[in-house]
Amino acid sequence: MELRRVVGRNIRRLREARGLSQEDLAHLAGVHVTYLSGVENGHRNVTVNVLERLAAGLGVDETDLVAR
Repeated sequence: MELRRVVGRNIRRLREARGLSQEDLAHLAGVHVTYLSGVENGHRNVTVNVLERLAAGLGVDETDLVAR
């Protein structure tokens, strides 16, 4: 499976486990909700900077987002 799909799936799983909406996480990470949606669906490539911000918003380490 492509890494961008793995990342998207991990972000969605962690976001839902924390009871956050896409809007909530997008606000916490400082990204647009449509960008986050594209990342979660595996359609958008995430930059390292955004990966760091998403991990911080989720309260996890960046490696949790890229784990297969």
